[in-house]
Amino acid sequence: MLALVAGTGGLPGHIARVHSRQPVFVRIDGTSPEIDTELTFRLDRIASFMDALKSRGVTELCFAGAVRRPAFNPGDVEARSKPFIDRIVAALEEGDDGALKILLQIFEAEGFVIRAAHELAPDLLPASGVLTHKQPAPGDIKDAFRADAALEAVGATDIGQACVVRHGQVIAIETSYGTDWMLESLDRRPDGSGGILAKAPKPGQDRRVDLPTIGPGTATRAAEVGLGGIVIEAAGVMVLDREKTVEAADDAGIFLWVRQP
Repeated sequence: MLALVAGTGGLPGHIARVHSRQPVFVRIDGTSPEIDTELTFRLDRIASFMDALKSRGVTELCFAGAVRRPAFNPGDVEARSKPFIDRIVAALEEGDDGALKILLQIFEAEGFVIRAAHELAPDLLPASGVLTHKQPAPGDIKDAFRADAALEAVGATDIGQACVVRHGQVIAIETSYGTDWMLESLDRRPDGSGGILAKAPKPGQDRRVDLPTIGPGTATRAAEVGLGGIVIEAAGVMVLDREKTVEAADDAGIFLWVRQP
């Protein structure tokens, strides 16, 4: 039995629609998934949560959707969960990625198998190539190489998975607030228009969780802030509603390039 542990955004709903088995739907505390759920996952009750999963015959977990760093009162942590929480809190001091790895280790030690979203829904990872009518220009290709270096640097320090590059200059970097917030920072950009949005996983990231994602709204918003295209790493960035995303990019006159790293 699979449990789909859902954050916000359209990813949990997409998996629920295309996956052949009916999972147990779980809401992560503090999020508002676009699907109906029967359980809530609270980090300070992780031991009881694992008991609830086992009582339902759950053996596999898939984490899908956006989640903000959890906030909880140490005094509210149940006694059985405290050893787990101590490990997670210590890992959070090194960054969100380290904490996620510890969280997965905790579930795996209890016998759960972690399944990646794109493993359950392979259509989320498009083949490499330019998916739109518009093609990258030579300057865009140079900016993509510049973005590689920038994303490797910010990813290695667990900052983010996206950046914006124009004429070889990094003009925006994604932080824990996400891609939409980064793009909003370009609403009043002083350089007018141009540039690319690039997304890729962090170096050494466990790709079963927190793989970067784009969708139709990403394409529309990128065009609204004056960007000329989107570059995503092949097999490293999920595309929600692919047909609608490509259509949105075509309508906006920007390119979508699935690029081999």
